[in-house]
Amino acid sequence: MNILELTNAPEKENPHNVLAQSLYGSEQVQVMHISLKPGEGLRKHTTPVNVFFYILEGKGIVEIGEEEEDVVKDSLIESPANIPHLLRNNSDETFRFLVVKLNK
Repeated sequence: MNILELTNAPEKENPHNVLAQSLYGSEQVQVMHISLKPGEGLRKHTTPVNVFFYILEGKGIVEIGEEEEDVVKDSLIESPANIPHLLRNNSDETFRFLVVKLNK
């Protein structure tokens, strides 16, 4: 059995300059934990694979293609491959979420 506590998860450099930690990676799936401070966000980008986001804490904004929605804790958001997307923290609290990439 493998158990990885978030405090021991390695930080991963990223073009968004936010705290991103790698929780799991295999040929089939990658799982990242991202924590955004107030005012931080991911830059709009695309991924070549389907992705979903699971909100762990706080609230923020998710933009996928032309759609934009406020999201809160315990929400799951699907993001299809090759569609521009971003998440940002427009609140005064921490916004934490999982990014799960479903590799082809």
